[in-house]
Amino acid sequence: MPRSENRLKRRSFLKWGAAGLAGLCVKPAAGSGPGGQSSAAPPGPKLVHRTLGKTGLRLPVVSMGVMNSDNPNLVRAALDRGIVLLDTAHGYQRGRNEVVIGEALKGRPRDSFVIATKVPAEPTTEAYLKNAEISRQRLGLEYVDILNIHDVSSRGEVESEPVLKALEKLKKDGRVRFAGVTTHSHEPEVIRAAAATGFHDVVITAYNFRQSHREEVREAIGEAARAGVGVIAMKTLAGRFWDKERKQPINTTAALKWVLNDPNVTTTIPGMTTFDQLEADLAVMANPALTEQEKNDLRLNTESAGLYCQQCGECLRACREGLPVPSLMRSYMYAYGYGNLGAAYDLLHRLDLPGEPCRSCGDCAVRCVQGIDVADRVKDVTRLRALPDSFFA
Repeated sequence: MPRSENRLKRRSFLKWGAAGLAGLCVKPAAGSGPGGQSSAAPPGPKLVHRTLGKTGLRLPVVSMGVMNSDNPNLVRAALDRGIVLLDTAHGYQRGRNEVVIGEALKGRPRDSFVIATKVPAEPTTEAYLKNAEISRQRLGLEYVDILNIHDVSSRGEVESEPVLKALEKLKKDGRVRFAGVTTHSHEPEVIRAAAATGFHDVVITAYNFRQSHREEVREAIGEAARAGVGVIAMKTLAGRFWDKERKQPINTTAALKWVLNDPNVTTTIPGMTTFDQLEADLAVMANPALTEQEKNDLRLNTESAGLYCQQCGECLRACREGLPVPSLMRSYMYAYGYGNLGAAYDLLHRLDLPGEPCRSCGDCAVRCVQGIDVADRVKDVTRLRALPDSFFA
């Protein structure tokens, strides 16, 4: 199928999904490479920089999350505008995301950018090393700056011996400069565990104004920063929309400012898919203080869930079918908040789900503490599984 036709189908589905699915110091610098060489980053606007913990990397406080973008020209524009850190993952767009970044990096000085990618934990050191090498080759780099264990939710995963051995070998061999973890749930536990190991250099954590436990996350971030661990914030925009119809956008400028007002956060990785989003996110650095109107826009004194699930896991015990509800809610956010049907689809297919979840229970026993209608969202998003795999190829 021609790529343009495939994109048209995706756009048509997105339109149906939004409406029909509802009915259905300031100098850019990146640090030096393993050999100690350094040079100025590409010219760009004056940016606010912070240091990423013990890595010593100086980064603008706004970086680029590339998960939702397949446009190398947007990545190039971000680098040209002064962004230094690009965040991707082994599984994003089934590996194509790393390839897109590799294409965008061609011809650029190696010390003018910082690449962070993520590889999920594996039961053996060899399996982890294999996937890490695949990611490095896709990126077309001699080394990856930051390699993270992807989607960690417990102390045990942070301390996984086979994975730590793999990361240690990669660092020793010069294939990776710094190691870290990423977390969407049980963030305080994971952040504190990463700091306690003395091994991890970086933590990428969900952190936003909608988290009911945001103060505990803030405390853990502070502890990690004092231990020398660099903190990168993700999920900063809390789903981008208050509603599935995408008619009530979150004030993303205010959301980003809320995170950046924590001095222990080195940088943020908001997902960017358009040039307008790139410019809007960069503009935050000109005046990071929240105005009264922006505070009101964030609805800080309300309990409205929007599209963002807290990933607290309180629902798991109540579900009769034993569904991985937090992961399903994340898939829902990818589809409706980010408009990234591919990420939603891929996550669904990694989950062990029955044929028709939530269709045989009658009254749902799950009562979300945020007030989310879990059964409705599960039935809604799992319809994506009916689409052919080739739709997302």
